[in-house]
Amino acid sequence: MATPSVSESKLGCVRGLTALRRGDPAPLAAWMRAHLLEHVMPFWERHAFDELGGLATCIADNGRVLSGDKWLWSQWRAVWVFSRIHRSLGHDPRWRERARRVIDFCARTGWDEKAGGWALLLDRSGRILRGQESIYSDGFAIYGLVEFHQATGDRAALELAVKTADAALRQLAGPYDRIPHFPYPIPPGAKPHGLPMMFALILAELGAVTGNPRYRSAAAAFADEVFRDFYRRDRDLVLEFVGTDGSEYPRPQGTAVVPGHVIEDMWFQVHVCDLLRRDPARLAEAFRLTLRHLELGWDSARGGGLLLAVDADGREPVGWKFADSKLWWPQTEALYATLLGWERTRQPEFLDWYERVWQVCLDHFVDWQHGEWRQKL
Repeated sequence: MATPSVSESKLGCVRGLTALRRGDPAPLAAWMRAHLLEHVMPFWERHAFDELGGLATCIADNGRVLSGDKWLWSQWRAVWVFSRIHRSLGHDPRWRERARRVIDFCARTGWDEKAGGWALLLDRSGRILRGQESIYSDGFAIYGLVEFHQATGDRAALELAVKTADAALRQLAGPYDRIPHFPYPIPPGAKPHGLPMMFALILAELGAVTGNPRYRSAAAAFADEVFRDFYRRDRDLVLEFVGTDGSEYPRPQGTAVVPGHVIEDMWFQVHVCDLLRRDPARLAEAFRLTLRHLELGWDSARGGGLLLAVDADGREPVGWKFADSKLWWPQTEALYATLLGWERTRQPEFLDWYERVWQVCLDHFVDWQHGEWRQKL
């Protein structure tokens, strides 16, 4: 079968979007399945899988492996992706085995026993190069292992997720500004949005799977912390850093807003509400804040796309690295969040935004030559 041209591939997505607006999701679902399984995943199958275990995670657009070092958070994200594909798209055993081999590599080599958590970086053979320098490695491990358990019923994976969650909760009970938080150091006397954001979702999922009320209770507390401390009603924004007591933190870090991060958090909060059966008003607020931060971060003056970060007061400098760049992940978070918003609310603004984000992605982020997407514009 001939490979579709770039114009044909783009047109397939556009036709799917048009059909979706008419109420027929099937053409777009078929296009996205093909894009995932015939454009994105083959890139990883060709270039990333290492005979020594795990995945190469530093790869150029053309597939050249730039470093054999392996970032643990990327390994665990891959476990989630492969497990979800296996669970949702036909139970193809190759994705289950891909996930299992990555888990085996990480479990064999990546636990930092002294710190009580997952290492940040391994060399190609699995030797720890950097220990537990980011609690996000632990968060992604929990998320990936729970998804693998749901896809396969594997009890050992769930037990490892529980071990990781218990270790992470011990750290999260202490001062946030002492928690390992690579790549964005926590300023002294501050706490970051990312911690309650992430652990609200992953502990809600773990609580739903295990039935353990401890994890559900912790998830609810983290979700409440996001809306209590990081959402500033006077600005109608979610800040990335506040004081440890929830007060305003000095600028520029204290006025940094990462729109893609907030959009990501808001779809997290939708699923937290689902898992914990929480107040429907929280759902409505999450969807409203999704639209608010899309408008805030969208770079209309330069062709569209979400900027990485902005200042809450529109001032310079912005207290976030690479603020004026456009990374792929805020765009993909926006795609998921807007489609979810459309599914749940049928507000036309969500579908308008969904189409707008897709157009930028089709034109600029999808690497039609090599496969996968580009990382940064």
